[in-house]
Amino acid sequence: QVRLVESGGGLVQTGGSLRLSCAASGRTFNTLHMGWFRQAPGKEREFVSSISCSGISTDYADSVKGRFTISRDNAKSTMYLQMNSLKPEDTAVYYCAAGQPSHGFFYWGQGTQVTVST
Repeated sequence: QVRLVESGGGLVQTGGSLRLSCAASGRTFNTLHMGWFRQAPGKEREFVSSISCSGISTDYADSVKGRFTISRDNAKSTMYLQMNSLKPEDTAVYYCAAGQPSHGFFYWGQGTQVTVST
């Protein structure tokens, strides 16, 4: 079993920045493919970004490319999402996820709220 705990959400103005963290426990972190998803009110959960076990390969949704950066520190069993140039449409609950490549994500955090005001 893997436990994921997100932190770093909050209220920020348009154009501002936030850094989300996801601390993992319960399994060797460098064997986990990690990702971020988000869910806005009234919308389905959507993919934001993912990072390979080693941290070498990353992927982003088109809506966040060039603004968000995913990273991980395997020594600290922690993943990050640096979010810059935030827009009101980035407002959502952000979820940390863990899984295996080609098997999908099957461990989820409780989520952290990000609100971007105009």
